[in-house]
Amino acid sequence: MRVLVTGANGFVGSALIRRLAAQTEVPPVAAVRRFSCVGPDAFYSGVGDGAVQWMELGDMAVAEIPSGLLDGVDVVVHCAARVHVMKERDTDPLAAFRAVNLAGTLNLARSAVRAGAKRFVFLSSVKVHGESTSLGRPFTADTALRPADPYAVSKMEAERALRELAAETGLELVIVRPPLVYGPGVKANFLNMMRWLSKGVPLPLGDLDNRRSLVALDNLVDLLMVCLNHPDAVGQAFLISDGEDLSTTELGDVLGKPARLIPVPPVLLQSAGALFGKRAVVDRVCGSLQVDITQTTSLLGWRPPVPVDSALESTAAAFKAGLPRKTIA
Repeated sequence: MRVLVTGANGFVGSALIRRLAAQTEVPPVAAVRRFSCVGPDAFYSGVGDGAVQWMELGDMAVAEIPSGLLDGVDVVVHCAARVHVMKERDTDPLAAFRAVNLAGTLNLARSAVRAGAKRFVFLSSVKVHGESTSLGRPFTADTALRPADPYAVSKMEAERALRELAAETGLELVIVRPPLVYGPGVKANFLNMMRWLSKGVPLPLGDLDNRRSLVALDNLVDLLMVCLNHPDAVGQAFLISDGEDLSTTELGDVLGKPARLIPVPPVLLQSAGALFGKRAVVDRVCGSLQVDITQTTSLLGWRPPVPVDSALESTAAAFKAGLPRKTIA
C-alpha cells in the first residue's frame, strides 16, 4: 500500500511520515507545496535513506496537480491546510481559507481519483461542531455542524464537497476531527502557555472549572494509521481525544512544577477580554470543549495508546530541553 501524506513538513504530517517509514514496507510519499519550504533541517532524523519519497505538489488551490504525479498512490492522507492565523492580514479571511482548505482539498481529491487512489483520509477539525460545549455535554459524532469562524467554515465545506465527490466516484472517504493537538515541538497557543509557565508569570486562571479534550500527537498519528485501511472507517467522521479531559488549571502543571494561578472569576476575565478585543482567546481559555470518542472506539476497536500524563511529560521535556538552563532552574 502506497500512502501519500500532504503537509509532510508540518507538525502532524511529519510525525505520520516517520511512523509510516518505520512500519510499512512501501516508502511513504512526503508531499509538500514546494521543496524550498521544507528547510535544511532533517526533521525525519532516524529515517534511513530511501525510506521516504519526496514530492512537490505545487499550489493545489490555484493549479492542477501535474498529470501522473499521483500514479500508484493507494491512500492520500490530507494534512495540509491553511490554519489559524494569529494576526490575520487578509482582507477576506474566509476567501483565503476557502482557497486552500476547500478548493485545494477538492482539487487534490479529484486528482487522486483520476490517478486511481482508493481512499482519502481528511484531517478536519472539531471546530466544525462549534467553539465550545456545556460542561459535561461533549460533542459526539452526531452533533450538528455549527462552525463559528472562517477556518472552521472552510473545513466544513471541504467535508461536504468530499462527501459529494465520494458519492459520485466511489472514493473511500474518512474524516478525522481532532481538537487541539500537542506533543514535542508543538507551537501556537500551547507553546505560548508553556512559555508563560516557565517564566513563573502569575496567571489569572485559578478560579476556572472547565474541561477540555486534547489529543497527543502520537495518539492522533495512531488513529490515522488505523484509518488507512480499516473497512469500517469508510464514510465516517471520527472524533478523537486522549480519552481524559483536563481543566485549564490542571494544564497549568504541565511543566512539572506548581503553576502560579491567581483566582479570578471567569466573568471578569471575559469582560477584560471583550474590552481589549481578546474575547475569543479568553473564551477558549475559560470555556469547555469536550468530545465523546465512543463511536471511534466502538467502530474501529481503537483506544488512545499513549496516556495523557505521559504525553504531557514528553511535551514538557522537549520544551524544557530547548530552553536556556537559567530559564528552567
